[in-house]
Amino acid sequence: MERIERLLGALTVTEKIGQLSMAAAARAVTGPGSQRDLEKDIRSAAVGSVLNAWGSAEVRALQRLAIEHSRPGIPLLFGLDVIHGHRTVFPVPLAEAGLFDPDSWEQTARAAAAEAAADGVSLTFAPMVDVARDPRWGRTVESPGEDPWVASEFAAAKTRGFQGAGLRADSSVAATAKHFCGYGAVTAGREYASVDLSERTLHEVHLPAFAAAVAAGVAAVMPAFIDVGGVPMSANVPLLQGWLRVRQGFHGVVISDYNAIPELCAHGVAADLAEASALALRAGIDIDMGGSAYRTGLSQALDRGLIEHWQLDASVRRVLMLKEMLGLFDRPYRGQEAPVPAAATRALARQVARGAITLLTHRRPVLPLAAHLRRIALIGPLASAAQEMLGPWHADGRAEEAISILAGLQTALPRCRIDSSAGVDLTGQRRGIAAALECARAAELSILCLGEGSAMSGEAGSRAELGLPGEQRALAEAVLDIGRPVIGLLTSGRPLTLPWLFERADAVLATWFLGSEAGDAIADVLTGTFNPTGKLPLSWPRQVGQVPIFFAQRPTGRPARAGERLTSSYLDVPATPQFPFGHGLSYSSFALRDLRCTPRSVKAAAAIEVSVSVHNESATAGEASVFLFVRDPLASIARPLLELKGVRRIALAGGERGSVAWQLPVAALAFPGVDFEPLLEPGVFEICVGQSADADGLLRCSIEVVP
Repeated sequence: MERIERLLGALTVTEKIGQLSMAAAARAVTGPGSQRDLEKDIRSAAVGSVLNAWGSAEVRALQRLAIEHSRPGIPLLFGLDVIHGHRTVFPVPLAEAGLFDPDSWEQTARAAAAEAAADGVSLTFAPMVDVARDPRWGRTVESPGEDPWVASEFAAAKTRGFQGAGLRADSSVAATAKHFCGYGAVTAGREYASVDLSERTLHEVHLPAFAAAVAAGVAAVMPAFIDVGGVPMSANVPLLQGWLRVRQGFHGVVISDYNAIPELCAHGVAADLAEASALALRAGIDIDMGGSAYRTGLSQALDRGLIEHWQLDASVRRVLMLKEMLGLFDRPYRGQEAPVPAAATRALARQVARGAITLLTHRRPVLPLAAHLRRIALIGPLASAAQEMLGPWHADGRAEEAISILAGLQTALPRCRIDSSAGVDLTGQRRGIAAALECARAAELSILCLGEGSAMSGEAGSRAELGLPGEQRALAEAVLDIGRPVIGLLTSGRPLTLPWLFERADAVLATWFLGSEAGDAIADVLTGTFNPTGKLPLSWPRQVGQVPIFFAQRPTGRPARAGERLTSSYLDVPATPQFPFGHGLSYSSFALRDLRCTPRSVKAAAAIEVSVSVHNESATAGEASVFLFVRDPLASIARPLLELKGVRRIALAGGERGSVAWQLPVAALAFPGVDFEPLLEPGVFEICVGQSADADGLLRCSIEVVP
């Protein structure tokens, strides 16, 4: 702290504001940047961190300007959206969440951090831990899905992975939990739109993952662009100062999203940049990403008495402390060597990618692909689209290093002829349907490669319709009409509402955006080299009119009943999802039996032993995922129909039996009371175990919590 206080005392007001300003490099993918202006600003100490600069030569040159040519000589932070990999690209977070495996989540973050740190990056704007229950929202692709328990586990695992054993390590980067908070609940799934949430939903659904990230030691937090109940998050004192800093004890850096502080004027809560900057600083935002608001507005805010010098100093101190924790004062040029993707990292990418693939339907036994197949038609605009496999926010990932679906199948099936035809492009043109149909007629089996391009998901990727873009449906139906076996592969960053495809295709798999090893991973699953294990981290709607849809809904006084109209239902589609949370088929068949909960009567400080036997009823070795839910049927505040409390995975040989077990603390049955502090009420609780959130497939037992 002595060094920090000495530096702080030596800085001018302009230099202090510079430490709070993050400017974009010319290599920017988030916002505009001028390399010449950036270099000038670094020399004058007008910026303290840089966005979207990476690569040893560029980072070293910019750092040298700050160290050797600026008056204070304070090193720069280099931030980048390392969301799901750096040079080696892993599956997008929504896909990776489907592994339900914190160890894998941590491993991929650790590998991404090592590559990014070697490339000069010191700060990543990840993990993104927004709970997403409306797939119209484009950033669903970056989220861990619909459940707060999963989001919390994901937040902690990713934080541990990015930051490693300590921020000073050469292979570590500072993590940023984002977007604080409620961003996934934007109105109508529309990017940047307002959010109107009950305080209960905020505390039960959207805040727990941020609490988990803080508990895991996350270095930074990023507020969302949006307002919550009329208060923009960039100026939300109760949440940023009250909940985050006071209640959670967060002492790290708060970083605005890109240009979010000037947008306080557009929100209608600030008249000019001085007011916007003052609101943000008073809320506790330490770094202005974009760099213009604080540089223009903070000095004016000081002159007008909108902020005080101690508030400015508090933010500068936190920024300097982060640089100290990263070891930048002692080793400003740490890392900054061109990373060479390791074979082990590519192997991990393939392992996680194939584990993320979800077998949605398997109406007829076409999978694994039969060894005697000699001719396959690979149809659709995503068949050979290596670039699209990377998905949005792929950092330094390169199309020439990504494996397309066609390339993966050609490697896996060297004796099989694979004819490929796009048929249509991603967004609309019927450029070659006739040629595609000719391929399909000549083949024994067709594989449809359908879905979204990577630019159709992610930030500003909201969609009002969730079907296939362009003329892809026409292509798919024409292939289905031929009458040969058809497998559908869905590349996307969200669920797609395609009941017609699920009803007609022999099998359909969600292949998401799987990253660098997409093609090989898909080939592993199709050929049976790998038995699919992916499970859905969010409910898959039948129609867009059902969204938002999620399993943890609260009970209604009039639940849906077959044949009854005056119930909570639709006239035109069932109220249930196409596929429930946790759904995912396997080439094996598993059955759960003998659910045991002991003891049946427990006190608050105790734990419940929950166990269930798992039987692989098929001859094929595979892995089952088993979900533990609880239900509080009678409480002072109505509780959700199901709440997830744990997931276990078990690998079993054909015909083998095994069991999984949990030690469930009774404290896990508590919920936020009227004051939003944890409240555990005595009474009867249901323990529910199943292979998904499908209520009809759950085993149930009851326990009683006694005073």
